Amino acid sequence: MGRITFKILGPLDVEADGQQIPVGGARQRAILAMLLLSPDRVVSVESLVEAVWPASAPATARNQVAICVAGLRKVFRTKTGATDLIRTEHPGYVLSLGEHCLDLAEFDTKAEAARSAVRSGRIAEANTLVDEAMALWRGRALDGVTGHQIKAAAARLDERRLEILEERAELQLRLGRHRTLVGELAALVQEHPFREQTRARLMLAQYRSGQRADALRLFREGRRLLVEELGIEPGPVLQSMQDMILRDSPALIRPEDDPVCAFSAAPPAQLLADIAAFTGRTRELAMLDGFRENSGHGKRAPVVAAITGVAGIGKTALAMHWANRVADRYPDGQLFADLRGYDDKNAPLRPFDALERFLHALGVPDNQLPPDLDSRAALFRSILSGKHVLIVLDNVRYFAQARPLLPGSGRCCVLLTSRNAVDDFTGDFAIQHLPLAPLSDAEATALLSRTVEAERMAAEPEATAQLAELCDRLPLALRIAAARLVAKPHWSVRSLVDRLQDKHRRLDELSPGTGGVRAGFALTYGRLSASAARLYRNLGLLNTPFFPTWAAASLLDTDVRTAESIVEQLAEAQLLEVIPGTADSGVRYRLPGLPRLHAWERAREEESAEDRDGALGRAYGGWLTLAEAAQARLHGSSAPRWSSAPRTELPASLVAELVEDPVAWFESECPAITEVIHSSAGEGRADIAWALTGYASTFFDTLGRLEDWQNTAKAALAAAEAAGDVPGRANMLVSLGSLAVRQGRYAEAEARCRQALRLFRHTAEGPGRAHALRHLALCALARGDLDQAGRHCRRALTALHTADGVHEAVQVLELLARVERESGRPESAVELIAHASTLRGRGCLLGQEPRLFRPAEALRQADQARRAVLSRRHTAAFVRRAGDSAREARSR
Repeated sequence: MGRITFKILGPLDVEADGQQIPVGGARQRAILAMLLLSPDRVVSVESLVEAVWPASAPATARNQVAICVAGLRKVFRTKTGATDLIRTEHPGYVLSLGEHCLDLAEFDTKAEAARSAVRSGRIAEANTLVDEAMALWRGRALDGVTGHQIKAAAARLDERRLEILEERAELQLRLGRHRTLVGELAALVQEHPFREQTRARLMLAQYRSGQRADALRLFREGRRLLVEELGIEPGPVLQSMQDMILRDSPALIRPEDDPVCAFSAAPPAQLLADIAAFTGRTRELAMLDGFRENSGHGKRAPVVAAITGVAGIGKTALAMHWANRVADRYPDGQLFADLRGYDDKNAPLRPFDALERFLHALGVPDNQLPPDLDSRAALFRSILSGKHVLIVLDNVRYFAQARPLLPGSGRCCVLLTSRNAVDDFTGDFAIQHLPLAPLSDAEATALLSRTVEAERMAAEPEATAQLAELCDRLPLALRIAAARLVAKPHWSVRSLVDRLQDKHRRLDELSPGTGGVRAGFALTYGRLSASAARLYRNLGLLNTPFFPTWAAASLLDTDVRTAESIVEQLAEAQLLEVIPGTADSGVRYRLPGLPRLHAWERAREEESAEDRDGALGRAYGGWLTLAEAAQARLHGSSAPRWSSAPRTELPASLVAELVEDPVAWFESECPAITEVIHSSAGEGRADIAWALTGYASTFFDTLGRLEDWQNTAKAALAAAEAAGDVPGRANMLVSLGSLAVRQGRYAEAEARCRQALRLFRHTAEGPGRAHALRHLALCALARGDLDQAGRHCRRALTALHTADGVHEAVQVLELLARVERESGRPESAVELIAHASTLRGRGCLLGQEPRLFRPAEALRQADQARRAVLSRRHTAAFVRRAGDSAREARSR
């Protein structure tokens, strides 16, 4: 059997006896790459499916994976005779290396041997081993193999390569080879400008090569990039290097005493510099001060404060501002580590490596570093025992990542930042949570004015307020916007606002280079599960100001219980804001503006047009289902059905619970419904727009939201006209006519209703025609033309010959009763009211008693005063239950 060599430190390559072995197409290469990334360990079928189909796997995905594995086995068996290279082992497959070779394993072996040589003082040998390790690289890891999981793993491998390159640079400096090192490090700094250790080593190499000015220029360039693109000052390594170069420190010229990696037994001071434009956060700073007061008691378990929030909210800025403010309270030192929990270019910092840095900073030499994690953590706790040290852990992904870095007693203060809620499930530590919200309006304006001339901002107060809102009042976005204004002194604030109002370019404006706002959201997005990522994308399409969990279920086409858990994943990732519910509304969620734009971009990029349309259609159909149920609850089963637009089926129990009080439900849901109407109208879904407007108009009328009524009806009318939807045009004309009657604009109402009647000639909609005629009767009644009003009412009753017109018939009968009463025929009016009562449906709020057209007057005129009083009392009671205060007042 031939010995196989697998190569993943570059393009995926497989060789046996010097001959290349083809491994098939993209799917087989992806599966082989996943197995090689975890040699001799089980890789589950689910992981392989997600690697091959990251967005949405087909129903046959597991079978296709099995076919690909069978193909790989056949290739290896045919080409090399290997029969047991890939084994099936629950819940997936294992690639057993055995006597075969993997370049990654060889790389790790040589790298560890080099580090061991360094610890023993064998610098030249270590340098040779590092060169041999680097020779195994042929380009970017797994170059050409697609899939999110594989690319993420490849990025981690590339990070290990960079770490070895930095260690090699350190060895070269110790060997005095600084002149040959300058060119290599310059290329590395150009490719990775934010790696401060690399930049510091290049500065040292330049200084030792007589290029002092170039070294200082390199520092200034690095500082500019860090400030402009990340909003942070250089860390202590770069700052210290600049200071020593400016002082011509003697330590710089001794290769054996490399200042970049030398550690002092003096108290460490590793905090990043404070943010120059830090503004606000008064409440949060006070909470951190209170937290510090609660810590510092030696016999107690350490208290941990966790600052959490979405990318760009200012977690690190707040942590550094407060830590620098209280640093003098911790005379035994301040430790800082970026654990890189949300870094797509660099692998997360392992607790093992973080402890090495901390122990070095506390004076532990290389030859005394314990070889395993538990021993290092124990030594760390021992050194900190009885000391007052401030520990800041930035970008923590999980609590397990930070746990080994925590002290053993409460004299130390621990502050960590994370995008997720950080919990200690064992309960060993008392975690004080400090979730960050966006800045207030005043704080956002103050932050802008700290960077841009205050007079310039004050000259355009409205534009400044808009700028803050377009930046979601996120500190990172605000600093980038401010930097743009500083760089463009000829721009007005309004000109930048105009650019940001274009949703196609807002993230571009706030994402300079490869950093900024988009990069922060992308890092969080890249770590979501497949289902959470899909919901996030679909929420970017939904323009409603908030959404309930049933809407998330509709977007995903799943059940509400499943959707709830997925929504919570997005909330835990700080991508959603939770809007506390009421008895009528329940909990709702909000996707803020900038994440919404990022989600919209991802949806346009990763979802097909058909899938996007389907997701929105299901969500809109859900609101339509609930609006229809709310009107039926209000008016009974006789309520009209507006259009045949597709409804989304929701659990009957959920619908009944939500619309138990239909007016309260609509009032809480009104902002979302009006946005759905406008969105569906703009997207050409005229049937949804005018149907939802039809249901909403009753509630708009009840709640007095007449402007919403007019705007939605006009938008739905325009959509129906564009789509050639005759019933939609006619019904929206009647809706606008009804609104005109409500506002006393009778001439406009009459014109719209007559136009609608002409359109109804081409449809079979009796209720719609009757609706138009009833409003024409109201117009005639307003003119005092009782005969014309009566004729319109009788024509309306003639048009209502089907069961779906019962509700409209009741309204017409009550109006005709009013006409008869005012014409001096009270007995006829009482008969009409009685007829309406027999038609009126049961099980609704407003349909059980006469509610508008003064039946009590007819009873009074017919000498039935006692019945008149009882009728009016019943009417007042029912409209009060429905929340219609105006009609309750009229009844009383």
